[in-house]
Amino acid sequence: MAGWNRAAGAGYSADAFHTAASNILAAVNTVIDGKKEAASLVLTVLLAQGHVLLEDVPGVGKTLLAKTLARTIDCSVTRIQFTPDLLPSDVTGVSIYNQDAHRFEFRQGPIFANIVIGDEINRASAKTQSALLECMEERQVTVDGGTYRLAEPFMVVATQNPIEMEGTYPLPEAQRDRFMARISMGYPDTRSEIEMLESHQSTSPLDAVSAVVDVGEIAAMTARVRDIFVSSAVKEYTVAIGQATREHPHLRLGASPRALLQLLRAAKAHAALAGRDFVLPDDISRLADPVLAHRIILDRKATSSGDTPSGLLSHLLARVPVPRSPAGERLRR
Repeated sequence: MAGWNRAAGAGYSADAFHTAASNILAAVNTVIDGKKEAASLVLTVLLAQGHVLLEDVPGVGKTLLAKTLARTIDCSVTRIQFTPDLLPSDVTGVSIYNQDAHRFEFRQGPIFANIVIGDEINRASAKTQSALLECMEERQVTVDGGTYRLAEPFMVVATQNPIEMEGTYPLPEAQRDRFMARISMGYPDTRSEIEMLESHQSTSPLDAVSAVVDVGEIAAMTARVRDIFVSSAVKEYTVAIGQATREHPHLRLGASPRALLQLLRAAKAHAALAGRDFVLPDDISRLADPVLAHRIILDRKATSSGDTPSGLLSHLLARVPVPRSPAGERLRR
């Protein structure tokens, strides 16, 4: 397996990037019927070096999407089934006393992998959920005074069911803010559901999925994403959206600076997947809902009126002036 190299994107061509991304999405779409947008968003988050929260009702393919993405990459993958009795040490690892060596030795937990699939993350207690905060933000684990770096690339793909709330622990805002994007799968359309019934009868399409890229290629792709150009006009547009959420009278909590930073990173990955080497305002507005909606909180009046975070964001985006020609500034660079 190729090693992680932050300079790996230096010689990685646009054609190579497009081919690798197309191969990943093609492999995922052979398993997940009718959810091309969700698959593209998960890949966007991976290339933007973020984490993703798959939130939807049971049975729509949340875990299957996470497992399929993991299968397409030749890297280390672990799965954690979150339950109320899960302890923080069950996630991060624990120090065990070695009687022969007369010292404590750290045994790594399942968080030490390139892709960590967390099933039903809201089933675990707040104490266990908090064990992920340092991992997701700083990509390291601190146990008994020792700090251990996590694998790179590192991505948490967590799922949760927003309907059945009995026996669950809602994610605190600090935890939700660690996820770059929240994605709702939704039900497949009629044609896709019929195709699923035909193809998933005897065997699972997941069994036929194999790795199409390795860690080295993912490193090169993320390095190329980091080099995507963002004009000052697009940055100002991003900040204007954030400020609009903080000033809206019906929002108790607006987008944080971390949220805007992650929105811009996601937009760069989105632009790269679209075959561009610069970000457009459309990249920002298109990703505003999956990146920002789970971070903002409505006041009681808006909630009682039936408003939703997505609806308010759509209203705000219609009011924030869009820069006319960010590409023009790029050409004058």
